Amino acid sequence: MVCVEREDFCKRLTQLRMNKGVSARDMSLSIGQSPNYINGIESGENYPSMATFFYICDYFGITPRDFFDLDSNNPTKAQELLELAKSLPNEQLDNIISLVKAIKR
Repeated sequence: MVCVEREDFCKRLTQLRMNKGVSARDMSLSIGQSPNYINGIESGENYPSMATFFYICDYFGITPRDFFDLDSNNPTKAQELLELAKSLPNEQLDNIISLVKAIKR
């Protein structure tokens, strides 16, 4: 079980929002909240309800598990890559795996 401190939660939300390239205001309005709602969470003043947390995950196109996976810098892009890779034949998957290993060195 992963325990995420409030500060980590706030930083993660900010990271994901910035990866998406949207302002806190636009995100707040997009999930049906007041304009300053996301700012309040990112500053540590508030926590979202569980229902709103699920809206936030839907907004990013990720699962709650992805949200709390702090080792994944951009779970939205990782999920996109995974979806694209699912239909590739083994030879192409092997090529992608080799490429990623080379990039990580």
